[in-house]
Amino acid sequence: MAKVSCDVSSSRRKSRKAHFSASSAERRILMSAPLSKELREKYKIRSLPIRKDDTVTVARGAYKGREGKVSQVYRLKFSVQVNSVSKDKASGAAVPVNFNASKLLITSLNLDADRKALIKRKSGVDCE
Repeated sequence: MAKVSCDVSSSRRKSRKAHFSASSAERRILMSAPLSKELREKYKIRSLPIRKDDTVTVARGAYKGREGKVSQVYRLKFSVQVNSVSKDKASGAAVPVNFNASKLLITSLNLDADRKALIKRKSGVDCE
């Protein structure tokens, strides 16, 4: 299949450069996570940019099935840290585990005026 838009490159080199040199605003969009089935039916949206205080479930990897609140969204490293998931160092100190946003499933949203406006803009559904 041929490229649809001549304005977008299909070069691997250029795609990687665009990804890793993305601004914080662009990284916010890149760090979107899928919504749970209940939220998807309710808001008619498939995914949203992840943010602090959202409740998530780990969907893939060694910590699959673990649930907790997002404690930090680290855009510089493209990683998300979840409150209840940590690993122990050899010294016994607990260290938060970094997750890729796409490997998390949002089960509960932290709704404020901006988030409600985003959902309204994306799907046309009013949040109550």
